[in-house]
Amino acid sequence: MKKHKVNYKLQTYGANHATKISAKREISYEIKLASKLILDELCFNWNKSRLENQINESIDSNDRESFMHLSKKYQAFVKE
Repeated sequence: MKKHKVNYKLQTYGANHATKISAKREISYEIKLASKLILDELCFNWNKSRLENQINESIDSNDRESFMHLSKKYQAFVKE
């Protein structure tokens, strides 16, 4: 099993800094990176789905102007 390095941050609270000190364990870089990637993927998929629904509504209502505007926004989601 891989050993993980533990980092601690000492923080002071309150008016009297000499009496209250607490230690906080930092989250590892891998966990931070994985959580950011998951959140980015979730936001990307939600925004893409929302935009697709708006495009479908503009097609159903025959609103050409909003369709063109939304389709330009959608191009950023399909470019890879």
